[in-house]
Amino acid sequence: MRLNLTSCFFMAFLLLLIDSTTYGAVKLPALISNSIVLQRDTKLKIWGWAAPGEKVTITFNGRKASATTNDSGNWLLWLQPMKAGGPFTMKIKGSNEIILTDILIGDVWFCAGQSNMVIPMERVKEKYPDEIANANYPEIRNFFIPTVADVTRLHDDLPQGSKWLQANPQNVLTFGAASYFFAKDIYQKYHVPIGIINSSVGGTPIEAWISEEGLKQFPNDEAMIKNFKDTAYMHTLVQKQVALAKARREEPLPEPDKGLSGNKPWYDTTFVPQGWHKFWLPGYWADQGVKDLNGVVWFRKEIDLPPSDAGKPAKLFMGRIIDADETYVNGVKVGGITYQYPPRRYEVPAGLLKPGKNIIVVRITNTAGKGGFVPDKNYSLNVDGQRIDLRGDWLYQVGQVFTPNKHYSDDGAMMSMQNSPTGLYNTMVAPVINYSIKGLMWYQGEANTNRPKEYGQLLPALIADWRNKWQQGELPFLYVQLPNFMEVNYSPSESQWAQLRESQLKTLAVPNTAMAVAIDAGEWNDIHPLDKKDVGDRLALAADHLVYGDKTVVYSGPIYQSCKIDGNKIIITFTNTGTGLMAKGDGELYYFAVAGSDKKYFWAKATIAGDKVIVYNDAIQAPKYVRYAWADNPEGANLYNKEGLPASPFETDDK
Repeated sequence: MRLNLTSCFFMAFLLLLIDSTTYGAVKLPALISNSIVLQRDTKLKIWGWAAPGEKVTITFNGRKASATTNDSGNWLLWLQPMKAGGPFTMKIKGSNEIILTDILIGDVWFCAGQSNMVIPMERVKEKYPDEIANANYPEIRNFFIPTVADVTRLHDDLPQGSKWLQANPQNVLTFGAASYFFAKDIYQKYHVPIGIINSSVGGTPIEAWISEEGLKQFPNDEAMIKNFKDTAYMHTLVQKQVALAKARREEPLPEPDKGLSGNKPWYDTTFVPQGWHKFWLPGYWADQGVKDLNGVVWFRKEIDLPPSDAGKPAKLFMGRIIDADETYVNGVKVGGITYQYPPRRYEVPAGLLKPGKNIIVVRITNTAGKGGFVPDKNYSLNVDGQRIDLRGDWLYQVGQVFTPNKHYSDDGAMMSMQNSPTGLYNTMVAPVINYSIKGLMWYQGEANTNRPKEYGQLLPALIADWRNKWQQGELPFLYVQLPNFMEVNYSPSESQWAQLRESQLKTLAVPNTAMAVAIDAGEWNDIHPLDKKDVGDRLALAADHLVYGDKTVVYSGPIYQSCKIDGNKIIITFTNTGTGLMAKGDGELYYFAVAGSDKKYFWAKATIAGDKVIVYNDAIQAPKYVRYAWADNPEGANLYNKEGLPASPFETDDK
């Protein structure tokens, strides 16, 4: 959802003027509600608000505790550790009484990050239909935190609108896919209730998730935080937002879309396209004769259906579209999405399809970059189990051309709270830190690939910050390394994505951490790959070893340990080799590169020798450095252990 920036800044400015909140009846935080999962085997904090000086008593699972609110109306009490079990009922009594039901005691994981931690099971339902149908796990529960950002103050509660949900075929569609597969694996192995708190926002950088105290070693972020506390600065920013909004409103209106303003809309079944151009779908219009166009382009295809398909419901798959689309079948709108990332999967209702000619029309709006249809996606109409391929010849016509708007390029007054230091910590982490948890999971990094080396400082800073805030010692921290993404480069090259993966790899030096390698789980054309099961499964293996004490499990793929130069060869030693190294596919190893002191890399031969790999290029007589899978998308990188877990990309140059 896109927020109105002017409104956001007005609200932020007003929040600066609020000193306190007055409470009357006993109130609980959003997290403490029906169907909650509480952490086993540790002391629990239960907290909330009431009138100043009010006594609050909790009765739960044979235990009773009381607290009196302070002058600000805050109360907090402790419950002694409990074993896994339930369901239980909790009674909270002050001037009023609250009864919470269906409470479980088990393991709670706080899962955070950006869009790949958000991606719900609904997004991957075609890939994992059986997982959806069989998701009957009432003791796996999910609490999804709604998005809210604020750089001006710490919040003491989460936004309203979410609740604890049990995993069933309907509810599971809203669960984060990676975290669900993780929770399912852990539950099936250990048979304790699992609670997932999902606190994630797409497209956000790591610094937005770190507190003010956690960012003190980063001068640029610290300077921004100082500005956020300056009411005059914030007031000026609001004024700039208002002026920018006014300027935009006063811009001349663009020419209307011809596809909607003529005698007949272009999606009408009686409209006859004249002078339309050929287009090969999938693809981008910039690659097929339309240069530097931001605007609206219409696409049209006629297909023939047999009488047996007439009137039947169908599902239309239109891959991924950049950016926004409105899609019509036989003149009826069947769907539309306003931004590029979600897959287009539209239901065609019964009675709409006809025998013979049927018309599919897609109206695409794009404001930046290359508009069109992303390759290597599913473009088909599925009717009664039959798949009709929609790739191939279509027709297109430009409906509207957007003229550059000078005010849209004025970045001086633009700021996104959810992308700014502390903006999400204040609202989506701080309200949770009283809540006892088993561990932390993190899937983020895409938004920081323009500063990959700095990430090597920011990720350990986030870990230290959260551990300090939760005050539960060295909380286990599991995280996902960035998967493969973007076009394949067939020559050794520099890569910001590879450098960020290296920063993630080095974070394993932080105690009580584990990393799930996902270098084989991405998609070249989608920053949101659908393979979330491998990610969740690998996170669960890491938890087996790091958290649940199963030291027999092979929980990671090979991890670079050290190297030794032997003549014109470099010998690489790995940890986490399991029962042995292997080249997946039983062929030769790929994607090793070697360089001399000049750091000019060339592809190398690589052979397995026990728990080592020997790397060489006969043309380089004095090798010094090795890289493995060092690319945005190292397609073909195939070093695994025999347990089927991929090796992490790495470089031997520490500088």
